[in-house]
Amino acid sequence: MKVIAFPRKEQGSGASRRLRNAGQTPGIVYGGTTPPVAIALDHNALFHALKKETFHSSILDMEIEGKVEQVLLRDFQMHAFKQLVLHADFQRVDAKQKIHTKVPLHFINAEVSPAVKLSSAVISHVMNELDVSCLPGDLPEFVEVDLANMEAGGTIHLSDIQLPKGVTAVLHGQDNPTIATASIPAGQVSADDAADGASDDKK
Repeated sequence: MKVIAFPRKEQGSGASRRLRNAGQTPGIVYGGTTPPVAIALDHNALFHALKKETFHSSILDMEIEGKVEQVLLRDFQMHAFKQLVLHADFQRVDAKQKIHTKVPLHFINAEVSPAVKLSSAVISHVMNELDVSCLPGDLPEFVEVDLANMEAGGTIHLSDIQLPKGVTAVLHGQDNPTIATASIPAGQVSADDAADGASDDKK
């Protein structure tokens, strides 16, 4: 994805307020071997880009005065109650240096899993994103979690999912964290139990 930014000469709260009144959002680009650069971005373009999942988890091509460099969105601040982006932080990335960032988890095939089809279980997503480390060129837009074989009462752990080549998970004190669980709501019986109950009634 491409982002157009402009160098920002004036800084401070007053300058930022004037920028926002003019339909722009202040930001900063930092990292790498060059000094941080204060930037301004078109507010509406940034606001709509932030609604896209890929904008948060992809390497972005940022153009400043005709020069393009690769960056990652690192942080942004929203107004407490207005649809207004107050500030955005971007970090430069080096193609040869590993990056540490979060990528979303995409859950597939829940509807065909034994847990849902046979037991009407509820699948809970314990994690919706994963911390990963990889080279910028290996960064996936998302990691897929296949629930096709999940059974009622079952659990999917990190070790059960296939990470893309070159991507490793960054763990925070847990060797094998839980990704998803399948549980039958209280008072609900599975199709098998219901069938067994019906046959018992006929005896």
